[in-house]
Amino acid sequence: MAATIPANSGLEQQTASKAAGPCVFVLFGAAGDLTKRKLAPALFNLVKAKLLPDDFAVMGVSVDDLSVEAFRDQLSEFLPADDAEGRDWLRQRLFYERGDFGDPDTFTRLREQLAKVDAERHTQGNYLFYMATAPKFFAPIVQQLGKAGLSQQQDGRWRRVVIEKPFGTDLESAKTLNRDIRSVLQESQIYRIDHYLGKETVQNIMVFRFDNAIFEPIWNRRYIDHVQITNAETVGVERRGAYFDNAGTLRDMVPNHVMQLLSLTAMESPVSFQADAVRNEQAKVLHSIQPLNSEDVLQRSVRGQYGEGMLGDERVPGYRTEPGVNPESRTETFVALKLNIDNWRWAGVPFYLRTGKRLAKRHTEITIQFKRTPFQLFQKAPMHKMHTNTLVIQIQPSEGIALSFGAKVPGPLLRVGSVDMSFEYSKYFGADAYTGYEVLLYDCMIGDATLFQRADMVEAGWSVVDPVLDVWRALPPRKFPNYASGSWGPAESDQLMASDERQWRRIEP
Repeated sequence: MAATIPANSGLEQQTASKAAGPCVFVLFGAAGDLTKRKLAPALFNLVKAKLLPDDFAVMGVSVDDLSVEAFRDQLSEFLPADDAEGRDWLRQRLFYERGDFGDPDTFTRLREQLAKVDAERHTQGNYLFYMATAPKFFAPIVQQLGKAGLSQQQDGRWRRVVIEKPFGTDLESAKTLNRDIRSVLQESQIYRIDHYLGKETVQNIMVFRFDNAIFEPIWNRRYIDHVQITNAETVGVERRGAYFDNAGTLRDMVPNHVMQLLSLTAMESPVSFQADAVRNEQAKVLHSIQPLNSEDVLQRSVRGQYGEGMLGDERVPGYRTEPGVNPESRTETFVALKLNIDNWRWAGVPFYLRTGKRLAKRHTEITIQFKRTPFQLFQKAPMHKMHTNTLVIQIQPSEGIALSFGAKVPGPLLRVGSVDMSFEYSKYFGADAYTGYEVLLYDCMIGDATLFQRADMVEAGWSVVDPVLDVWRALPPRKFPNYASGSWGPAESDQLMASDERQWRRIEP
C-alpha cells in the first residue's frame, strides 16, 4: 500500500501553492517492479498533495501485451483502496503503448499516441521520459527518442529524461553512456535520479549545515575527528541475483548513494540554492577525494560476502546459494572504505564508508565524530568516560538527527553521563514516511535539477571506485564468505577502524 503525505509534511509545506505544469509522464518499463512498488505510489501521493496539474497524463511503454484497461487495473492494485477519488483521478489519466525498446516503430506509434494524449488531456507537448528499465536500454531509448523527434524542445515545449542507476559499470562505461546520451540531449534535459536524495533528512543536511550558525563554524578539521557513513541492509539480493552477481555492492552503491551522501556532508556552502550552484560544490568535493593507488586499496578497503546466519529468529541462506548466483561467486556484498578529502576544510579528517547486505539492521546514517576537548577536566569523576560529542544524521528507517553530549548526573556526587538529544521527523512534524520519489518526480516536472547528478559528478564518483575495482579484480578474495548474515560485516571492517584507534558507532538492534 502506498504511503501518504500528511498535511504537515515538508513536501506539501514547501510547494502546496504550486502544482507542476501540464505534462505527460512517459514511463518506459511501465509493467516492471519499480513502477508498481515506487513510482505509482509516488504519483498517487503527489495527487493527494495536489501537486499534479489537471492537465496531466501517464503513458506507459513496455513489451508486455496489455490493453489500456489492463494497465490501469494493474497499477490500481498498488494504490490505496481508501481513496477512491484519488485513484479514479489518476486512473483516468493512464495510457499504454506496447512495444520493443529497440524497434523504431514503437517510437513512431508512441509519438502518435502522445499527440492524441496532448489533444485529450491538454498536456501541451511537455514530456517527461522515465527509464524504469534495465541499464542496457538507457542509450538505445534515448537514441530512438532523438530519431523520432521526441527529444526536441521548441515553441516553449520541454522534453526531459530521467535515468535510474546504475549509470555505467565503471568510469569508461559511464563516460560512454554520458557521451551517447548527450549526443541527443542537452545536459539540462538529463535527470540522473538517486532516490536517496528524496529523503527528507538528506535534503535537510544542507538546511542543518548552512542555516544554523551554531554548526557551520565547527564543521571542519579543527573540530571534527572523523566522519562515518553507514548504509546497512538486512535483505539479501532477493530476485536480483543474476544482475547483482555481475555488479557487486561497490558498483551498486558507492558511486551513487554513498558518494551523494559524502558530497552533501563535505561540500562548501553554495552561492545559492540553484541547481548548478549546489552541484558545483558537490562536484568539487568529489574531485577532491584523494586518489587511491594499489597500496592504498589494500590498506583502506575491505570487501565481504555474507554466509548463512540468523536475522532475528529466521535462518537465512548464504549469498552463494541465492537464486541466480554462481555457487563459487567472488562478488562482494559488503564494502568498507577509508577516504581522504584534499582540501582546506577536511585535510586530515578521514571519511569511513561502509555498505552491505544481510547486516544486523536496516539503517542508514551519517555520523560526525567531534574531537575530544584538549583537557579532560572531569576524567576522574565517577562514571566518566573519554567522552566525545557525536552528531548522527539518521536517514533510514527513521529520519532524524541526534546529538550526544556530556552532562552531570543529578545527585550529591559529581558524576558525568552521556545524554542524547534527538529529533525524529515523524514525531515532530507528524509526517509519515513515503517512497522518496515524490520530491524527485515533482522536481523533474518543474525543471529543478538540484537533487540530480550531473555528468561530471557521475564520472568523479567512478574515478574513486575504479582503482578499487582494478585491484580487487587482480587479487581475488582469499576467503568468501567472511561474515555471517545478521552481523555487522567482516572482522576486517572493524580492524580498518581499529588501526586508526577508532571504532564504528554502535547501532542498536
